Amino acid sequence: MQREISWPGPTNPQVTLEDHDDPPMRMNLPNQITTARLFLAIGFLILLGVFDWARQNEQIWLMDTAFVVFVVAGLSDILDGYLARKHNQITAFGRILDPFVDKVLVIGAFVMFLGSNFFDSSTGQSASGMEAWMVIIIIARELLVSGLRGFSESQGKSYAANWWGKIKMLLQSISIGWILTSLGRLSKYDWVIYWRGIVIYIMVFFTVVSVIAYLMASKDALSEQTRV
Repeated sequence: MQREISWPGPTNPQVTLEDHDDPPMRMNLPNQITTARLFLAIGFLILLGVFDWARQNEQIWLMDTAFVVFVVAGLSDILDGYLARKHNQITAFGRILDPFVDKVLVIGAFVMFLGSNFFDSSTGQSASGMEAWMVIIIIARELLVSGLRGFSESQGKSYAANWWGKIKMLLQSISIGWILTSLGRLSKYDWVIYWRGIVIYIMVFFTVVSVIAYLMASKDALSEQTRV
């Protein structure tokens, strides 16, 4: 398509500009999977919000469904990362959306576990086994690491995820899965409840350890004085 632009005046020539329509932006497969995982995360959180511990026997299917959705979402996280690296399809959009969806899924789950619908009146505690101070540590860790990553990258230093962060993510995922099963069909088994507490405390411990590891990785950037 051509556009003609004319300036007034006898000496000014008529200028013709070629106007090319830009091709529409196409979302690659890894980003499509990540976007689908966002909708899975939203559905997962809705299931947690609808569940009522006081009506557990009637609503076990909600926890069963939530467990399946969570597992599918977790596997999709592995898949989109693998495809992005294999086909060299790592994009800025994916780098932003992927960790965002992970935080919505994981942190959202831990926050929902503290809801009044999970309150067990017989024990006076959450039936999920989670406590407020644990969730505060988890959220504080994510905020701190996000700040450290942003600062380090602004200083031109790489800030890729390390093994401590990956172990933390794995343990958080295992904890959520264990909590879901302990609220569903396996809630009648004492060993499930017993080991749930151990798994949760191990997860919290490694969450703290991962913060220390990231602080050590950022010590060079943090020790540099800001230049004016």
